Amino acid sequence: MDLGLSGKTALVTGAGSQVGFGKAICLTLAKEGCDIAASDIDLENTQKTADEVKALGHKAIAVKADITDKANVEAMVKKVIDEYGKIDILCNVAGGIIHKDNVPIDEQDPAIWEKQLKLNLIGTMNVTQSVIPQMRRQKYGVIVNIGSGSTHQYQMGVGTYAMSKYAIDLFTRQLAFVEGKNGIRVNCVAPGPAPTNFGAILREDMPKLPPEEMEKMRAAMLGTFPLGRMGTPTDMANATALLASDVTSYITGQVLHVSGGSVM
Repeated sequence: MDLGLSGKTALVTGAGSQVGFGKAICLTLAKEGCDIAASDIDLENTQKTADEVKALGHKAIAVKADITDKANVEAMVKKVIDEYGKIDILCNVAGGIIHKDNVPIDEQDPAIWEKQLKLNLIGTMNVTQSVIPQMRRQKYGVIVNIGSGSTHQYQMGVGTYAMSKYAIDLFTRQLAFVEGKNGIRVNCVAPGPAPTNFGAILREDMPKLPPEEMEKMRAAMLGTFPLGRMGTPTDMANATALLASDVTSYITGQVLHVSGGSVM
């Protein structure tokens, strides 16, 4: 199926990690015909992502940006538009978890609450705010936000990460409602667990278990998934490309859980 992405320009934030969703999204969109602007606070690894896109025969630039810094974001968007003349697709992938789970609320640091919300919610809003005016002018645009299945999983305790991602769900729906008249669609992909470096902080201070014990824990977790496996960056990238494509031109304001059935 032709996704109708040929000739489109996509800005993908959070594209630096070489095992993350952002890089996989860049490569998948490029394979479907997009030129790519890859962005991350880690410019060296973002350039590696851009180089892999170029190897596929498409244009690519790497742009360093801290999404929590509005001036930084505005400079990034200006550079992309100066280079390509437009942004057709925005994939808000940048974000992260900066706190441990299952910490009682009375032991949590409010400064971490603010940092977590600023990274995941305000960062996404910063980039979107800077891109939207150009999309309005061209009467076309697609935004795909990356949310999280943690918004529907409560065993991790009172976690600001899940709250910030729940806010992304609401932001997606609100933005889709008000910008639809301007030819802009907005959707969200909510990943389940996947083998990336994303949750490194959750593994800090954990006792080192023998391989057989680790395998038992992994098998027990996967046993709760209807599809019986972890997600991959490619799974998330394929869902993102589908929602970014003209094939789904009548879909907006939706949160798609890509979680192997761990969230339904």
